[in-house]
Amino acid sequence: MSNELINRIQQKSLDNFFLIAGPCVVESKDLCEEIAGTVQQICFELNIPYIFKASYRKANRSRLDSFTGIGDEIGLEILKHIATNFNVPVTTDIHTDDEAHTAAAFADILQIPAFLCRQTSLLVAAAQTGKVVNIKKGQFMSPEGMKYAVDKVKQAGNQYAWLTERGTTFGYQDLIVDYRGIPAMKEFEVPVIMDCTHSLQQPNQSSGVTGGRPDLIETIAKAAIAVGADGLFIETHPKPEIAKSDGANMLRLEYLKPLLEKLCKIRKAIA
Repeated sequence: MSNELINRIQQKSLDNFFLIAGPCVVESKDLCEEIAGTVQQICFELNIPYIFKASYRKANRSRLDSFTGIGDEIGLEILKHIATNFNVPVTTDIHTDDEAHTAAAFADILQIPAFLCRQTSLLVAAAQTGKVVNIKKGQFMSPEGMKYAVDKVKQAGNQYAWLTERGTTFGYQDLIVDYRGIPAMKEFEVPVIMDCTHSLQQPNQSSGVTGGRPDLIETIAKAAIAVGADGLFIETHPKPEIAKSDGANMLRLEYLKPLLEKLCKIRKAIA
């Protein structure tokens, strides 16, 4: 199923938007199973293709004592377990060239963090694995400038480059989404995804813990579907208040189905 779905996304032959969703980071096997099972059932009912997401390691933390993961090998094995037992593609982010090869043995899609979207060696290493390379647009990048990130992947021999919009830096502690960027990046003939949760982060807080505006996730998602986003990225957790990473901007799991129901209606209206 993984390869079939990925090829359909690549060819833009889906009848609906697709969803990348899961916890920010692998906290435990039980949590990943709970979220994957719940989201998969919702997506099955609504005919939304589903990709499970969780980071096996969080490298870009504000403070040294921030949670980074339960161990690389354990985290990756849990991702493989989710892929096998739920028959869904999985994605995780990588931060170094060496990680590309390691993570590719467990994940179907390698996510390039926004801060690293211009890191040539990382893009090339990810591309050379043959896996999908989903590049998050840097908060400092124009949509048009992401053409060169796509070119790096393709020139390394990999046609499976995807782009994700996640907002643009607005002052020191906020982000803003310019929806003109979605059609602009679609001109590169790659799938374009809207990150509905990280685009609502409020970084650089004096506490050293990133804030967020989860109350606006629905607004971000509705607008993204309306302007033609191919997919949505939503981090979700049954109890965001105790999540070990990015809880301030995650969607509570119980709110996901009502949101997706509304989004399907918008998608149908513009189809």
